[in-house]
Amino acid sequence: MQACQRQRVSDGAIAPVLAGTESSDRLLVLIWPQLGDFDSLEYAQWLQREQDQIQQLGLTIRAVGIGDRDSGQRFCEFTGFPADQLFVDPTASLHQELELYPGLQLSIPGFSPAAKAWLNLLLMCAGIGSPGTLAEVLRGYRGDRSAPQLIAAEETVQAAPLPPIKGNFFNLAGGSGFQRPMELATLRLRNMAESLGHWRTYVPDTSYMTQRGGTFLFDRDRQLIYEHRDHGILGFSATMNRPLSFLDNLPTPSTASVP
Repeated sequence: MQACQRQRVSDGAIAPVLAGTESSDRLLVLIWPQLGDFDSLEYAQWLQREQDQIQQLGLTIRAVGIGDRDSGQRFCEFTGFPADQLFVDPTASLHQELELYPGLQLSIPGFSPAAKAWLNLLLMCAGIGSPGTLAEVLRGYRGDRSAPQLIAAEETVQAAPLPPIKGNFFNLAGGSGFQRPMELATLRLRNMAESLGHWRTYVPDTSYMTQRGGTFLFDRDRQLIYEHRDHGILGFSATMNRPLSFLDNLPTPSTASVP
């Protein structure tokens, strides 16, 4: 991965993905599926939510997602992810080099490549070849007291076709301070509306719709200290109630070298 070059979204240059990370205390490398995928959008939103912790840990982030520069620009505009930290890989070649899960690959005689990709994606959404997906979808609807509240009381969420919803609306389902019923499902509906509303931008090539991603965390010496390889849709973390919990036990840089 050290010599890997891809197109950077911020300026369109073909550049080393890890350029500028040499002096970083920790390096988090994220290999995302299609940039219009549920997992990519949701992961980026979690990173925005946990910015304070990321800065305290001295974490430098680089992400590579499937798509082109237009996909990346739309993605960054919607999620707030920094364009200079995002690179695009139109053919998922890096995913293949890292042997990440390509997703369900059923081949039906007479199906075009696009039809095959759609069929496999829909089957994965139903949990076939995608362990944990249905349980995670249900968690989004029923709520989760082990997960944090996702929408602030005065925040308004627009998730078409629903009318605008204020965060305190979800208090009616049992209070606040945790993930309330329908709260995560509403955010996922907003992401779906964004992706489908700009589908051709997000997914210029349907060939790689089932491809999954991975998370790789390196220390100052660039030793791999954590990895997660996605095994299904909505499985971008081993702890989906708190996807970045793998960072919790890292010492801050100021104390990292103290015996």
